[in-house]
Amino acid sequence: MKVLLLGKNGQVGWELQRSLAPLGELVALDRHSTLVDGGCGDLNDLHGLRETVLSLRPDVIVNAAAHTAVDKAESEPELARTLNAKAPGVLAEAARAVGALLVHYSTDYVFDGSGTVPWTENAATAPLSVYGQTKLEGERLIAAASGRHLIFRTSWVYAARGANFAKTMLRLAQERERLTVIDDQFGAPTGAELIADVTAHAIRQALRDGACCGTYHLAAAGETTWNGYARFVLEMARALKPDLAIKALEVAPVPTNAFPTPARRPLNSRLDTSLLRSSFGLNLPHWQHGVRRMLAEIL
Repeated sequence: MKVLLLGKNGQVGWELQRSLAPLGELVALDRHSTLVDGGCGDLNDLHGLRETVLSLRPDVIVNAAAHTAVDKAESEPELARTLNAKAPGVLAEAARAVGALLVHYSTDYVFDGSGTVPWTENAATAPLSVYGQTKLEGERLIAAASGRHLIFRTSWVYAARGANFAKTMLRLAQERERLTVIDDQFGAPTGAELIADVTAHAIRQALRDGACCGTYHLAAAGETTWNGYARFVLEMARALKPDLAIKALEVAPVPTNAFPTPARRPLNSRLDTSLLRSSFGLNLPHWQHGVRRMLAEIL
């Protein structure tokens, strides 16, 4: 089996290089990749993407690349639309042409964040931002191509590699005695390694049984706020590394409007993962488990 991975150096893409390798021959590309590397991995080059799929003829395409700068997308909507909508649409059409399974990642930002009930896959979408709008359009273009696909909507993604919320909190806690962190947005911090491992498992099942193709919500179990997330990070850091010079004695709760941003964030990012768990026979660990493991790795 041949697997084409796009976005190999992103948070999820880096973990996918590990989880997908046992499935077969892995061709992993990023936006700087050229024909010498095995193909074009630049989502802004729609022709190059199409030609790469048609020439490689992979059995599976995993698209872990996207325009993820939520606030920046507000000022560059056409670029966001190309990367988040047009490119996935091209990949879906090319995947259908070669008979490949397409795996794509979307987001809780396709919802408006209202209420307190976890979002199901068939809940009404109403994105609040350009990022959410373009990700939703990408979902729809993939579905319109009528090929085999898996779309995983996820939220609050983090990884030990690269920048993340936990690292930011640890840095600020060593600089300040008081932190202020948003306490009215709810979700579940979800590790890139969990997403990658679930993806590999789902691919194997989808190749055996096409009936399980479709859209699924993928997030760690449980829920918290950004404030609760920050407090847990500092609590675990003190336990894992008692000599860490943490100055912050308080993590004060504040509302979202205390930190105005160009793009509106959903307040309710809870995702109902029951369909994923029942369809693929999976158990999704509590968010604290993954965050604790990540902290043990970076401290």
